[in-house]
Amino acid sequence: MNPADPAHDPAHDPAHDPAHEILDIVDEHDRVIARYPRGEAYARGLRHRCAFIEVRDASGRLFVHRRTATKLVFPALYDMFVGGVVGAGESYDEAALREAEEELGVSGLPRPEFLFKFLYDDGAGRTWWSAVYEVRCELPVRPQAEEVQWYDFLPEDEVERRLGSWEWVPDGLAAYERLRAFRAGR
Repeated sequence: MNPADPAHDPAHDPAHDPAHEILDIVDEHDRVIARYPRGEAYARGLRHRCAFIEVRDASGRLFVHRRTATKLVFPALYDMFVGGVVGAGESYDEAALREAEEELGVSGLPRPEFLFKFLYDDGAGRTWWSAVYEVRCELPVRPQAEEVQWYDFLPEDEVERRLGSWEWVPDGLAAYERLRAFRAGR
């Protein structure tokens, strides 16, 4: 067995392929109605669940990153949230902590605080229930190379300036707009 052989590389193992991860499929009221592999759920436009976590450092700067070109959804776009899909049988809270620690490359992160939930629908067949969280990360981050091609902690005004010039994930922009309204009490 040759460890350099792609056939024996865990990253090429179908069992580790994100498209095979099983997701809960939910209705318009966020009730589970079925389970499908992620790849099929995406291909068929089946509504599922996602967790969005706003991460700030000790100085209050916002973690911003650019997704890798290999992501199944919104490849190579910028995002002001870490997060991802909620696995079958997993709670939003469990997914928020798991996703934040995985994407940031940390362990021992405080439990993200739930803020609100909304139904994202782009009108073109992409729809998911989206739970929005926030967490403070004072640990040194080592983002997953498979998920993040660039990152930095940016001041809020810098993020605001970049909204019109960088290409952002549309669901993250929707969550960001709702988060601003939520914090403004609207």
